[in-house]
Amino acid sequence: MDISSPPPAPHPADSHDLIRVQGARVNNLKDIDVEIPKRRLTVFTGVSGSGKSSLVFGTIAAESQRMINETYSAFVQGFMPTLARPEVDLLDGLTTAILVDQERMGANPRSTVGTATDANAMLRILFSRLGTPQIGPPTAFSFNVPTRKASGVMSTEKGGRVEKNVVRDAVYLGGMCPRCEGMGSVSDVDLTALYDDTKSLGEGALTIPGYSMDGWYGRIFSGAGFDLDKPISRFTERELNDLLYREPTKIKVEGINLTFEGVIPKIQKSMLSKDVEAMQPHIRAFVERAVTFQPCPECAGTRLSAEARSSRIGGRNIADLCALQITDLAGWVRELREPSVAPLLKGLRHLLDSFTEIGLGYLSLDRPAGTLSGGEAQRTKMIRHLGSSLTDVTYVFDEPTIGLHPHDIERMNRLLLQLRDKGNTVLVVEHKPETIAIADHVVDLGPGAGTAGGRVCFEGTVGALRDSDTITGRHLDDRARLRDAVRAPTGALEVRGASTHNLRGVDVDIPLGMLCVVTGVAGSGKSSLIHGSVAGRDGVVVIDQGAIKGSRRSNPATYTGLLEPIRKAFAKANGVKPALFSSNSEGACPTCNGAGVIFTELGVMATVESTCEECEGRRFQASVLEYTLGGRNIAEVLAMSMGEAEAFFAGGEARTPAAHKILDRLVDVGLGYLTLGQPLTTLSGGERQRVKLATQMADKGDVYVLDEPTTGLHLADVENLLGLLDRLVDAGKSVIVIEHHQAVMAHADWIIDLGPGAGHDGGRVVFEGRPADLVAGRSTLTGEHLAAYVGA
Repeated sequence: MDISSPPPAPHPADSHDLIRVQGARVNNLKDIDVEIPKRRLTVFTGVSGSGKSSLVFGTIAAESQRMINETYSAFVQGFMPTLARPEVDLLDGLTTAILVDQERMGANPRSTVGTATDANAMLRILFSRLGTPQIGPPTAFSFNVPTRKASGVMSTEKGGRVEKNVVRDAVYLGGMCPRCEGMGSVSDVDLTALYDDTKSLGEGALTIPGYSMDGWYGRIFSGAGFDLDKPISRFTERELNDLLYREPTKIKVEGINLTFEGVIPKIQKSMLSKDVEAMQPHIRAFVERAVTFQPCPECAGTRLSAEARSSRIGGRNIADLCALQITDLAGWVRELREPSVAPLLKGLRHLLDSFTEIGLGYLSLDRPAGTLSGGEAQRTKMIRHLGSSLTDVTYVFDEPTIGLHPHDIERMNRLLLQLRDKGNTVLVVEHKPETIAIADHVVDLGPGAGTAGGRVCFEGTVGALRDSDTITGRHLDDRARLRDAVRAPTGALEVRGASTHNLRGVDVDIPLGMLCVVTGVAGSGKSSLIHGSVAGRDGVVVIDQGAIKGSRRSNPATYTGLLEPIRKAFAKANGVKPALFSSNSEGACPTCNGAGVIFTELGVMATVESTCEECEGRRFQASVLEYTLGGRNIAEVLAMSMGEAEAFFAGGEARTPAAHKILDRLVDVGLGYLTLGQPLTTLSGGERQRVKLATQMADKGDVYVLDEPTTGLHLADVENLLGLLDRLVDAGKSVIVIEHHQAVMAHADWIIDLGPGAGHDGGRVVFEGRPADLVAGRSTLTGEHLAAYVGA
């Protein structure tokens, strides 16, 4: 054998070890080229709004999903969302992408942790096979399926002849509680919150949002036979009953056929069937004022019918098992020995163990999906991928450490490395230095946000990133110092006997006039304490992580109320109506209806979006653009950045104090680079939360509660956030922050640490005091991690 012979040439199939992106221009990306190694863990860093999500989700993952969808038949594609090809010159080396994003689980009130993860489906099959008494198929245990009874003649047409079958009392068994319709709670409406009985309908007696008598509602009530000038207190019993409860009735108004329905059934369909968390703020405020929700007296909040609750395995029914903490449920399933359902038990055991492995063992299967935080929702979606046999897949994560205590971040890092070690490409958008540290490859985008970002500032290893002169490199080893002197409290919010969710009768005094941080491992009871016992009090303003509701027609100017004073200023300066300066109203370009673009639907193919030729994307009629304020027209004002607009409305001819005040707050929260007219749908998660923060800072509150405000913030931006929190406290406000970020803990005047564990292992206050004392004592998990962070 000749030892000097050259090694065999590599197989051509092994040469595809890079994902190549060339000329990416999605959102703010500036024609960038990047090469990402396959089967490695790549972390994408950069300030909020620098283009990380545009590159990872909007370009790589979007194209991968689009190409997979194209492999299906046109018939199947008709049921799938149509995806446009991202603006990119070349994408090479893509593999199947699995997205695990931060989007909250659907806010459908019927959705629970169990229904969202297949755990309920498995339990229903288990009870349909092993439950005693045996009551029926799996649907008999589903709280989303009602029991149906049918009698009569069923006709079937076959080959030109009709077969008739007589059906007598056929029962299709479902598990839905008939009283609450599977919701677990019944609503009781406070009539005094619906109307003011001293007024007539014409005078605006109805206090329900949207019920204005100036429009169609006035005509409908008149057409239904109500006297609009008669005070409700003088209505007869029949008239009041018709107003509140009448069944849908066909009426004719001005020659048009319409339906009149009583006020209460109408608001039950339009408002009460939705999740309270997902409502617009003014509707949510009305529902919370007018409606009380109590556990259903018939099913005791379990959502299930009496038959479904009667069937048991080992003395427990399906409702009992769904109410157990998942770690306890996993123990119960492990003790079941039943060969006839062995594959089912094995699958259920694996699923429940995955919950524990990912740090969600403290949840229960009956927990409504809409109540999960962004981080919990993301980890719930991860569960189905943990034991997957797939390899050579691209997993795409959007800040997987959101909502995680430093102790839990270590566990998450292990999971990301496990996925990589099975031969997968793992792409992670992340800000936390602990996760950046485990990367094989780092792509840093920037240097700024919005139009100042969208370029690749660095590609390479973590070590090389530290030595680079990028914003991320400079701030990677930033460590906030403990405060030298803490502020003195000006009072206290007393909480006594708090027992929401897993809290164990907690008594705690939350100091006022300070920056107070509530912390603890995920599931320890932080949100339960604050949302259950502090939110809702007078003067308390809560700014949570809930998504901003808004279409592509909404922008920061419309959401924050900034457009209102701007429109009025334009109208006053030009002597015309304010409605002309809204692209959603009279001033809209007639060709594109104020959208700025025209969409051409092509069935299963991607919808084509082209700039409107008449207004050239400016969204307004040409005549409206002739009106100016301070030398700028409305389209030019909406194209300004917040920082530029703040200076523009501060003085001179365009001086508008109301607009300047809102812009001041937007710049204050670090959004000076956003343009006024940028669609809300294009904002990153961190940007949306800060728009929300700027809006709610205007509320007349003395106590601000912020739920993880560092979500989506770059290391450099955390410093600005701390400055903002300090300014709020120095202005006489009290700030309570639910937070895991050690920089915020170190900066606090006071820390309340909950734990020691999650679920029923938590729910107690394990420390309250100054951060320096927590570090010195190292008596809790938080204390140990904070001490390591500040280098004590």
